Amino acid sequence: MYAIVEIAGQQFKVEEGRKIFVHRLDVAEGETVEFEKVLLTDNDGTITVGGPLVPDTVVEGKVLAHVRGDKVIIFKKKRRKGYQKRTGHRQDFSQVEIMRIGAAGEAKKKAAPKAEKKVAEAPVAEEVKAEVKKAPAKKAAASKEPAEKKEAVKKETVKKAPAKSKKKPEQE
Repeated sequence: MYAIVEIAGQQFKVEEGRKIFVHRLDVAEGETVEFEKVLLTDNDGTITVGGPLVPDTVVEGKVLAHVRGDKVIIFKKKRRKGYQKRTGHRQDFSQVEIMRIGAAGEAKKKAAPKAEKKVAEAPVAEEVKAEVKKAPAKKAAASKEPAEKKEAVKKETVKKAPAKSKKKPEQE
């Protein structure tokens, strides 16, 4: 089974157990990371193409190390002008091992259920609870009105004038 997944703006073909180098991720070494932008999956000949993404599919990986790539030398020169400039660059990469390709909730089902501890709630006055519930509703209603106005303004500004022809007027 393999999948085509988008990671940090680039597309990679990944398989379970394979190690890949991707642009540096903001994840500590040893932690797991999930990639939700799965564009295509192939499960023993059954190909699923997303439009644009395959729904409810996740690629899970583990960050093994953060490394740097080979040095790339940039040399600029202008002939007969005495101009030469030499610089270098090393790209930062993260080495990721692909652990699993599958449904989004599959890993949670396999994990053993943990006993949840119930925390006693502190007694809170009913008035405070009512205020907390009312406050977000007012903000949501207020934020909808400007969004509709913005969309209307955007639609008006998007209209373009027809292109003018570049023909020269005939001379008489």
